[in-house]
Amino acid sequence: MNLHDFYFDLPEELIAQDPLEDRSSSRMLVLDKKTGERQHKIFKDVIDYLNPGDCLVLNNTRVLPARLIGAKEGTGAKIEVLLLKRKQDNIWETLVKPGKKARPGARIVFGDNLLVGEVIDVVEEGNRLIRFEYEGIFEEVLDQLGEMPLPPYITHQLKDKERYQTVYAKHNGSAAAPTAGLHFTKELLKKIQEKGIKIANVTLHVGLGTFRPVKVENILDHHMHSEFYSIEEEDAKCINDTKQAGGRIISVGTTSTRTLESVADENGMVRAGSGWTEIFIYPGYQFKVIDGLITNFHLPESTLLMLVSALAGREHILEAYQEAVKERYRFFSFGDAMLII
Repeated sequence: MNLHDFYFDLPEELIAQDPLEDRSSSRMLVLDKKTGERQHKIFKDVIDYLNPGDCLVLNNTRVLPARLIGAKEGTGAKIEVLLLKRKQDNIWETLVKPGKKARPGARIVFGDNLLVGEVIDVVEEGNRLIRFEYEGIFEEVLDQLGEMPLPPYITHQLKDKERYQTVYAKHNGSAAAPTAGLHFTKELLKKIQEKGIKIANVTLHVGLGTFRPVKVENILDHHMHSEFYSIEEEDAKCINDTKQAGGRIISVGTTSTRTLESVADENGMVRAGSGWTEIFIYPGYQFKVIDGLITNFHLPESTLLMLVSALAGREHILEAYQEAVKERYRFFSFGDAMLII
């Protein structure tokens, strides 16, 4: 299976640069995964496609404002630091620009000495380990100083940090939002529950590897990045009870999907627990848990496009994407939605 099999032509002006004022008024392309039939709706219509007894699975991760702009101690040179992974309490693996100014021993000052970082090591891919010094709680300092690490294709400044969080975001740890969930409002979720649809949560902390392009021609040679997940006992039970009672599991986003498929046994039962997953889902994969997926429109030749193609078939997906381009749908993180069912 070649990378070019997942190419489509996307005009740059269709990449949504700003979120809509009203989350649930995004457009939604509904795709029948068996027939390829398509319908054009508004996101709040999603409730009409969910039946009592179904279970909607959300990823309740919260994006850290992980982009820090600081100055090198001594020279005042501007340095940008992106937090990737917490290694110990106050030591983080980071991406630093420009890297040449951040050799071991270099100290970086953020926000009038509220936060000071010292580079202690250079690790794989040139990432830096930084030990931070601060008073109080790190997350609170970060809230004060950090900016949202928006994807590289979004060039506009985000006016409201919360618009890059889902309304149900709970556990800090992501470098990017699980963007399919951005369409939900609290009111819409309440209506969905009132209709008799169950809601379960999983946590997968989205890594920056999400935006890493596939660089190999044969996609089977691609190595997926590793991401941390956890699923609680009550949520696993809710999902398993739904399946056993004949209800459908509709996952919100590729991150929820990858979590569920990582923790499932051969019969599609999920088990509670936490760990790291590198699951790579592409056409030919047999889904064990999910029956439907709410997602956004993805980058050409991306692993996310391969995942949705595994669920609905590559031809169905590419035809739907061509139609979405023709109908001027908005693409990527702040864009419109797709329901594959």
